[in-house]
Amino acid sequence: MINNLIDFYLKSHPVTLGVLFILAVYFIVLNWVFFYRYFSLNNWLTRESASLESLLLGATTVNKNSFLNNFIKTSNIVSKEVLGLGMLAATKEATKGLSILSVVASTAPFIGLFGTVVSILDTFSHLGQNSGGVSVIASGVSDALVATAAGIFVAIFAYTYHQILKRNSYELMSYMQMQSDAILARKA
Repeated sequence: MINNLIDFYLKSHPVTLGVLFILAVYFIVLNWVFFYRYFSLNNWLTRESASLESLLLGATTVNKNSFLNNFIKTSNIVSKEVLGLGMLAATKEATKGLSILSVVASTAPFIGLFGTVVSILDTFSHLGQNSGGVSVIASGVSDALVATAAGIFVAIFAYTYHQILKRNSYELMSYMQMQSDAILARKA
């Protein structure tokens, strides 16, 4: 296994190795963003769910841990506009990190493909300089496809993480909207 990795490293074009490095950095960043945002959103969801539950059980305002509480306590009059501002701020906060995952999901396959194309060009260049046959081409192309596979691998995780966080953000905004509606219904 180690010998195969060393052999791959020695045979690969520097651009392909650079592409694999970039994709490795992408993968580390997207995992960090996902897990950080996932746990913080779940914690936030728990707080907003408890606040909504207390409102449904007869509380007159949101819990002190609710995001909307910051907007309610700074205003003398609770209005639709104040709660709407709170919803906009919550949406902005809840969707942080989604653009990073989206960019990684859309660019990773192309970065991998770039590494593959450069490696294939390098393989054909060596074929022209040396007398080789199909084995040289097959070996070079199989090594080159590693970059495309890595790009697709990273993109799959980025897209999946993006969808999970997007769903959590939507669920959070639903809790916030229900709290806002409950507060406005009590004021009317």
